[in-house]
Amino acid sequence: MVLLDPLADALSAIRNAEKTGKQECIIRPASKLIGNVLSVMQSQGYISEYEFIEDGKAGVFEVSLQGRINDCKVVKPRFSTKLADLEKWEKRFLPARNFGALVLTTPHGVLSHYEAREKKIGGQLLAYVY
Repeated sequence: MVLLDPLADALSAIRNAEKTGKQECIIRPASKLIGNVLSVMQSQGYISEYEFIEDGKAGVFEVSLQGRINDCKVVKPRFSTKLADLEKWEKRFLPARNFGALVLTTPHGVLSHYEAREKKIGGQLLAYVY
């Protein structure tokens, strides 16, 4: 099996586990980017906790689910966005105002669009979750 986009595979594994009502989900291979996206999802309250487990290869993430995710997907292509354009992307990817979160990679690290707005910075869209 060829992994072309590990982040997309990770988010679809989480989405599928949520839809089937599972409490836990295993994500492999692990990467820093996936870990950063998971920490944003945790700070927004969509997952309870996650743990990195070394397996001698790339490692795996064990994610504890809460049943709060309706949908989470990557944004392809990874659009660059300015602070002023964040609302346009919210309208495009999120179902309602102040519901869900866009995940951006910025010069200050991987942040939700709420944190990016607070720090007054733009970046590239990675994913969304609601």
